[in-house]
Amino acid sequence: MSRPVSRSARSIAVEVLDRFDAKRDYAATILDRVLDRTDQKQRATDLVFGTIRNLVAIDTVIACLSGRPTKRIDRRLLNIIRVGVYELLYSPETPDYSIVNEAVDLAKTAGAARQTGFVNAVLRGIIRHILSRDAPLAEAAPTRTFLRTPLAGCEFDTDLLPDPQTALAEYLGTCFSLPVWLVTEWMDRFGPETVRQICLACNRRPSLYVRVNPLKTTASALLQRFQQHGIKTEVVPPGETQACFERSRRDVASLRVSGPHSVAALPGFTEGQFTVQDISASKAACALSAQPGWAILDLCAAPGTKTTQLAESTQDTASIIATDIAPERLERLRENVTRLGIKSVTIMPPPQIEESGAGSYDAVLVDAPCSNTGVLAKRVEVRLRITPGSIQELARTQRSLLDKAATLVKPTGRICYSTCSIQRAENTDVVRAFLNTHPQFELTDEELTLPSPDPFDHDGAYVALLTRRGE
Repeated sequence: MSRPVSRSARSIAVEVLDRFDAKRDYAATILDRVLDRTDQKQRATDLVFGTIRNLVAIDTVIACLSGRPTKRIDRRLLNIIRVGVYELLYSPETPDYSIVNEAVDLAKTAGAARQTGFVNAVLRGIIRHILSRDAPLAEAAPTRTFLRTPLAGCEFDTDLLPDPQTALAEYLGTCFSLPVWLVTEWMDRFGPETVRQICLACNRRPSLYVRVNPLKTTASALLQRFQQHGIKTEVVPPGETQACFERSRRDVASLRVSGPHSVAALPGFTEGQFTVQDISASKAACALSAQPGWAILDLCAAPGTKTTQLAESTQDTASIIATDIAPERLERLRENVTRLGIKSVTIMPPPQIEESGAGSYDAVLVDAPCSNTGVLAKRVEVRLRITPGSIQELARTQRSLLDKAATLVKPTGRICYSTCSIQRAENTDVVRAFLNTHPQFELTDEELTLPSPDPFDHDGAYVALLTRRGE
């Protein structure tokens, strides 16, 4: 049987975007269904995520330079143009002629042959207004330049962005495709220069970090194995992963893998030698300083990244119960536990926890569902659907989870509360509200990590360690 002809990355990206509804769908889920139809998997993934991540900026360029609002452009053509504009703005290594030529070909394939001239005209019109696709920011005009990195961006010959001197929140919101109310909230708390770095981190192409499984290998051995397969890899310095908690003295061995790679195809994956985990995400399990032999509960465990980290840090000798409200997600946890060769984790549905777990755990991890504002580079849809109301609703859920954890931990035991949000309403406000109604607990430590674009780029995260007083 002949092998099916592989489709181009751009073709796959346009199909995913055509199916995608920002209010309802996860782009990754749609992408997974069609990704095996192309040999350019990593590029297709970048085109999909990059276009959604920068959608407001892309649509601003299209509307301003085509003279037509995106709502008035045929749906069959709009996403073809969006992918092309994404590459023009954020992939300066790709020749502009190839971007235009394939966009025209895709329009023909989509059954819009009569409108190929429109696609060609829009993209070529945009190209005529570009002064440099890789302009040094130190020399570029802010109102004309869409940032790609902390040092460079795509500069136009006309003003397309609000003036950062007079409307900074609007400028950052448009340039980085973020809700203005969210940027304003960050500015009130962190200040303009820090928020600029947060925005850059939210729109970066995230690095791939892998957490070494010490039950199976070592960082040096895995590094050598990757390098033997021609995979550029570097060890993350210990200071990048170490939480600043007095009680936490364990560091996580992590590697950063460069270049486009399918995780499942990396050497050592099948054998369970590593887990994909951002360096900020490792801090929650570190904060617990869990000991061998402890009884530990992971209350929101799926897909198991932090659960398995707890098992690895206790040499697989603790008694770890993992549960989650979504039964289908527990299957992913089960797969990860099995792949990593972990024996100390028992997966249990929530009702069994409530029946038998009162006051029986040395430590409880509450990695709560949240708004994901610390991981906007990866959860690309969030910026298109998040609202102040949804954050308040999540905060109520988070408080409820902490209330439940309080009934399950032993006297002198500890709760680690963590989110991948950087919003005060989901972090310090939730913890303070909990302490006001649970005087038997005290806040031992807390840390907010803001997303950063470099040198070892990482997501944002919040961790609080709560200790129950002895009775």
